[in-house]
Amino acid sequence: MDPFMQAAIEEAELGLAEGGIPIGSVIVHQGQIIGRGHNRRVQQGSAIRHGEMDAFENAGRQPARVYRDAVLYTTLSPCSMCSGAILLYGIPRVVIGENQTFLGEEDLLRSRGVQVEVLQDARCVQLMRDFIASKPELWNEDIGE
Repeated sequence: MDPFMQAAIEEAELGLAEGGIPIGSVIVHQGQIIGRGHNRRVQQGSAIRHGEMDAFENAGRQPARVYRDAVLYTTLSPCSMCSGAILLYGIPRVVIGENQTFLGEEDLLRSRGVQVEVLQDARCVQLMRDFIASKPELWNEDIGE
């Protein structure tokens, strides 16, 4: 398995262990992880701390050239907010663990020139399926149902 997707999965598992939603993300620049994070909406009572947003926050302020040469790995298809951040920062490539349990704004990203790769990783799918089955109220709150 790709070590960067493995790192994103580890972030998702950490979020789950904290009582949150198991979505993890890492931002990679020149073969190094510069930001990693996981969904912290439940843990922090946050409206915006999705896995990708947490990774951006933990990467800290970076020059635009860094983001234009980075790859974002995420265990779940990015929502509208996270896709907007990907576009805002000019991330050229996104690697997605799975989009079976939630299909985000992949078409928007592609339409704006972002290279999107979906792995359909069995571990990512199972993490979300197990979570949705065990805590549907948290998942429905997160996706706005």
